[in-house]
Amino acid sequence: MDTESTHSGYSYHSSRSGRSNRHGDRSRERHKASSKDSVRSERSVIINPPDSPTQESPIHNGEPLPGEPSPGAEHGDEAQDDNWGETTTAVTGTSELSISQEEVVGLGKEIQDRTQGFRRYLPLAVGSCIGLLVVATPLVFLLLPAVMWPERLQTCGAACEGLFLSISFKLLILLVAIWALFLRQGRASLPRVCVYRAFLTTLTLLLTMSYWLFYGVRILDAQDEDYHGIVQFAVSLVDSQLFVHYLAVVLLELRQLQPCYSVCVIRSTDGETRHYNIGQLSVQKAALSILEFYYRDFPLHNPALLSASKHRAAKHLAGLKVYNVDAPGSTAGAQPSNGNQSRAMVTAAGKRKDSAHNELYYEEADYERRVRKRRARLVVAVEEAFTHVRRMKKEDERASPSDIMDVREAALAIFPSMARALQKYLRTTRRQHCHSMESIQKHLAFCLINNMSPKAFLEAYLAPGPTLQYGPERWMADQWTLVSEASVTSGIKDGTEFLLKCLDFSLAVTIKGIPFIRLTEEYVDPKSHKFILLLQSETSV
Repeated sequence: MDTESTHSGYSYHSSRSGRSNRHGDRSRERHKASSKDSVRSERSVIINPPDSPTQESPIHNGEPLPGEPSPGAEHGDEAQDDNWGETTTAVTGTSELSISQEEVVGLGKEIQDRTQGFRRYLPLAVGSCIGLLVVATPLVFLLLPAVMWPERLQTCGAACEGLFLSISFKLLILLVAIWALFLRQGRASLPRVCVYRAFLTTLTLLLTMSYWLFYGVRILDAQDEDYHGIVQFAVSLVDSQLFVHYLAVVLLELRQLQPCYSVCVIRSTDGETRHYNIGQLSVQKAALSILEFYYRDFPLHNPALLSASKHRAAKHLAGLKVYNVDAPGSTAGAQPSNGNQSRAMVTAAGKRKDSAHNELYYEEADYERRVRKRRARLVVAVEEAFTHVRRMKKEDERASPSDIMDVREAALAIFPSMARALQKYLRTTRRQHCHSMESIQKHLAFCLINNMSPKAFLEAYLAPGPTLQYGPERWMADQWTLVSEASVTSGIKDGTEFLLKCLDFSLAVTIKGIPFIRLTEEYVDPKSHKFILLLQSETSV
């Protein structure tokens, strides 16, 4: 195609050479202007799609052949090619700052990781700074008078020295309490700031600044000589801080202990449902508690189990055919026959739909039969392997110490005898992706070290365990999105609903209030349970 277009172009050039001379200067000026623009913008990428080549004006690399008129001269006369997207040549300028798409994705992920790390450790850093300010303020109150005007201070008596001992132990208790309640690594990254934590932080800063303001005006400016009063002032600050910490314990820990609501959690893919009781929490705190319950109680999400139902539905829909009776081009005589045929197909599809429950019944029965068969083979293989290990253990007791096999070596030795049966069982139950060969061998060595039975070894594979029993790479849900109509910082109430979404599924949460229970007492007289048994004196022997 290129050869033909070039040949036709040169023939056209030989026939119309006079016209090309008239347009030569104009094309050279346009080429110079475009080259200047490309030099001026070295760091930008320019894509110039030229006009499509035709037989009358062939174009190579965005330039006309020597002596040919420019494409724009006859744009109004010649029509544009419909396949211009396939023959377009892109002219790009070199860029000094060009990067690949993979580098852009990696840069975005790195920025996101840094942002998440900053949000994770920011509350810990703020809590540490406030804790240091709270602990250091009473000590500074005691040291400043002794440094600035020591010669004017009154002597500290026995009562003042006793206050030193009191403030020392109170500060130690406050420091340990702050470490236990606030200086803890966060369990999760919440979308909003906790209202109670913000309130307590503001109250602590307001209390400290108020004491600093009073201390600066009444003690530093006046250079108070009563050192006993200064010590009492510092002790009162420590007492106030202890009361604020007690308030923090009540709001953050004790308030949510009493159950007030019943929560229903439903997984969207398989309908797995759990119910929990929680206390007075905000929406985001309730979501965090539910996720902790989910990783502990819900079985591992297995998308492979959902493929069978989808395949069956697709197979059923594939059997339904729709015919257009009134299609254009159909003759009048053929319409009645087409209508009868379509009605027959609809009737057959209806009968097939009625028999769908039979197909489901036999499919599930066959699946259960295959699972029982694979399970029996697996149980027999594992029992034989453990029996062999026990027999070898008794022989090792009579053998020399140099010939005794290590437990991990024994696990590696007996694993091939049960590997095939275990692999077939996991494939049948569609859980082969949940267990790797390394994890199975490690679990087998753990069971042999602790002298466990074959049933204890098989329990991890016969039934799906909770999500936390598997590795983090098997969870497939490490980032969650909270979808709620109510504000996430507001407290939950009766009828609150929200959604926890991850990549493959979601958790629908419905909250119901625990009803008020009215319990009454009914007194039963102990004498009402007494009865008399009358026996006749004359009885048959």
